[in-house]
Amino acid sequence: MSWFRPLLRYAAYALRALPLAARRIPTRLRVPRRMLGESVLPHKFSALRSVSHSVLSGGVGLVTWFLAFLAALGAFRGVCYPLVASDDLEDSWGGPTLAGGWAVHAALGVGLLPVWLLALAGLGAFQLRLTRGLLGRNGPRWPAPAAVVLVAGGALLFVAWLRQV
Repeated sequence: MSWFRPLLRYAAYALRALPLAARRIPTRLRVPRRMLGESVLPHKFSALRSVSHSVLSGGVGLVTWFLAFLAALGAFRGVCYPLVASDDLEDSWGGPTLAGGWAVHAALGVGLLPVWLLALAGLGAFQLRLTRGLLGRNGPRWPAPAAVVLVAGGALLFVAWLRQV
């Protein structure tokens, strides 16, 4: 279980990145050290870097929270399938009986939680690289354009999800 704790820490950092995007720069640099044990050496202050980090980190944080919401919704709907299912079970996964549909939906809802955790932990690692790239001295440059693509993809996913609801 030594691999599980770092995943939880990175996932927690990803979820904390949204409110952290509005905080002062010293706080944004201190949190990765406290939560992950990763230090970020500060770059000389620049308003452009600070605002860019706030916008991009906040956008990726919104995507993270939306994915966490989808994970919780999927697990809840899977476990509580008889309460949310309509009477038409013929086309349901695991149907045509309620027990079969419940078993399949519960297994998928709960069984996919580790995949969601990996996705959130990956977003946490990405947030750390974004912080190093925009606010740190020696960070990579690729996270900023990747964050723009990630936020655009998250917005498309959100619109598609809203249309199917």
